[in-house]
Amino acid sequence: MASKPWGGRFEAGTDRRVEEFTESISFDRRLFRHDVLGSQAHARMLAHVGLLTAPECEAIVKGLSEIQTEIEEGRFPFVLEREDVHMHIEAALTEKLGDLGRKLHTGRSRNDQVSTDVKLWTRDAIDRLDSGLVHLQRAFVESAVRHEGLILPGYTHMQRAQPVLAPHYFLAFVEKLERDRGRLADCRKRLNVLPLGAAALAGTSIPIDRDFTARELGFEGVAANSLDVSSDRDFAIEAVFALTLIAEHLAGWAEEWILWSTQEFGFLALPDAICTGSSIMPQKKNPDVLELIRGRSARVVGSLTTLLVLIKGLPLAYNRDLQEDKLPLFDAFDTVEACVELAAVVVSGANLRPERIGERLDEGYLDATTLMEHLILQGVPQRTAHEVIGRLVGLCERQGLKRLADLSDADLAEASPKLGPDARGLLGVEAAIRAFKSYGSTAPDQVATQLGRWKTKLEL
Repeated sequence: MASKPWGGRFEAGTDRRVEEFTESISFDRRLFRHDVLGSQAHARMLAHVGLLTAPECEAIVKGLSEIQTEIEEGRFPFVLEREDVHMHIEAALTEKLGDLGRKLHTGRSRNDQVSTDVKLWTRDAIDRLDSGLVHLQRAFVESAVRHEGLILPGYTHMQRAQPVLAPHYFLAFVEKLERDRGRLADCRKRLNVLPLGAAALAGTSIPIDRDFTARELGFEGVAANSLDVSSDRDFAIEAVFALTLIAEHLAGWAEEWILWSTQEFGFLALPDAICTGSSIMPQKKNPDVLELIRGRSARVVGSLTTLLVLIKGLPLAYNRDLQEDKLPLFDAFDTVEACVELAAVVVSGANLRPERIGERLDEGYLDATTLMEHLILQGVPQRTAHEVIGRLVGLCERQGLKRLADLSDADLAEASPKLGPDARGLLGVEAAIRAFKSYGSTAPDQVATQLGRWKTKLEL
């Protein structure tokens, strides 16, 4: 048992089945860079407070760098008996440096060490994902520029509702992604507090300097309660919650574009590079990437659920249950990063089809709300105006007319004396678009302003 970092208290060896059941090296080895980084900072802190000499610190830092290189180059042996990445690296350091390597763990526990490593990994993953979200935002803005002036039918309940400018549509996704970025930034701020030095749960009697370590690792503060540190996985859950919303946003977008690329809609032409065919039907062009983006949101939701259930009812402080936090955390980031990357490819390569959109753009009475608001501006109460235009839509349907503009002047005047000749100038999707005025609307000047703002913000 001497080979175990905790073996001094035990007489019997560990059952092989227990070693297989409790190991985490199969998945936590991806923390190796962050474990090395945290351990090097810890060594420098020990030298700073006089618990290591400068040459000892230099040897430990160098040895850790060598171990990192060995792992990166695939020359490092991983074995089940050493449980996790932290014990692998410490054992390898001891093999290199002898008793000097045994000094590294002074003033820390695996509990605060693991928390620190996972925070460092999550912080880097957030930064990497944020960069991917910016790339996707730029793709949407560039698509908005490509489709300037194009009018689309806007939908509620999947029924035609009002006309919108295509750039307004694309910028809606940019806004969603900006909120996603904000949630990640908030999460990063809260996680950027150093756990290291809390030790197992109660702190340590060794005179360490946690503020020094925090500065070395770029943390903005130091965790104030050692009991809290050992049990805290809020940062992981918060991060995966933010990822879940990103995945849900992408799933909704993917669903819409899957529909728009069907023959029934025909609004969207997808690039061949992101589609596949059928093994039996030669004509098929399937939007597999969009379907998988939609489908993989389920994995991210599953990861969030796993983490939420994992911490349910856990007493203070550390419990081995928390070893299970890494698989859902890693998978959620891996999944969302891949989806965001491919989403940008899809957005950049896809194009709306103006001719198909235009064929039926006047159908669905998209200008009805504008005509109602014209009555409101003439002093008609909103509910009354709503009823008047509703009756006109019903009249169109009974007469087989596809547009309000197909009604006669007599039909309009009979519905309301305030629907005079000037009302006809508000009919049609182009007129309806020009009528919008409110901030944030699909009015051409509003859309142009918002598009300019995003081009500036995203440096396009």
